[in-house]
Amino acid sequence: MILGILVNSNLLRNHMKKRNLAILTVIAAILSIPGFGQNASVFKVFANKGQAEVKTGETRQPLKTGTGLKETDVIILGENSYVALVHSSSGSPKELKQAGTYAVKDLTSGMKTGASVMSKYTEFILSSNSTEAKRNRLSATGAVHRGLDDIKVFLPEQPHTKVYNNAAIIKWETKAGQGGPFVVRMENMFGDLLMEQETADQQVVVDLSNPKLASEPDIMVKVRSKAESRSSSREYIIHKMKDNAQVQKIKTELAEFDLTEENALNKFILAGFYEEHKLIIDAIAAYEDAVRLAPDVDSYKEAYEEFLLRNKLKEPK
Repeated sequence: MILGILVNSNLLRNHMKKRNLAILTVIAAILSIPGFGQNASVFKVFANKGQAEVKTGETRQPLKTGTGLKETDVIILGENSYVALVHSSSGSPKELKQAGTYAVKDLTSGMKTGASVMSKYTEFILSSNSTEAKRNRLSATGAVHRGLDDIKVFLPEQPHTKVYNNAAIIKWETKAGQGGPFVVRMENMFGDLLMEQETADQQVVVDLSNPKLASEPDIMVKVRSKAESRSSSREYIIHKMKDNAQVQKIKTELAEFDLTEENALNKFILAGFYEEHKLIIDAIAAYEDAVRLAPDVDSYKEAYEEFLLRNKLKEPK
């Protein structure tokens, strides 16, 4: 009886060994197939300008925003062209500005593996600017309510009036298309004048750390035409973040980003980060920086315009 059990046990072990060996053989055969495991997207195209193509095998086609690039692909960049890429798993950004040929597998060198905090926000940016997202915005009901003010200021409504940084960009357009000069008036909650800025342009950069503003948690903003006294905006509010827990949370997440280099792609990613956190005023400043740093890249301008429309800061034309 015992001898029979031992014989059967040995037969079972031999069977399992042969079965496992067969499985490993099949796996090895699959892994040896050329290109297996290389079909996954390792980069996504965030922005591009000029002559930029991707070569897959013997096929070449233009690069488009949102395109996924495989490890076996090759990017061909023409003169005065530009491509912004984001690593699919880590969210790490990479800009290509010099004309030449780039093997995608070489671009992954030094990139971190695995998901990161940044990848969450890069996916948010791509999904927010997708064709489907634009279609959904256009079909959504509800108009922008701005009253009868002649000057439309691109600032958010409550409860999204908080600002994390010290720079706030106040930008506007006029109903009749009239030019400047304009006066931007800033008051405290009691209506006392804090400061005024005059400009011939249709935007100003306000330094919230200015001694005239630094001690004020809430700043009321109004823009008027200097030439047309009756042409003005309604009043908007800028609310400085005071909640230490919220401020610390933003600081902690930003510390996980490697966005120290001053370039358009990094600012674009920051804009997505701020928008996801409903810090619309900070997102505006980041978008303005992205456009300033890459003025000839239409992808950033188009994304900025879509952001303004998506957040009902601007009326569609």
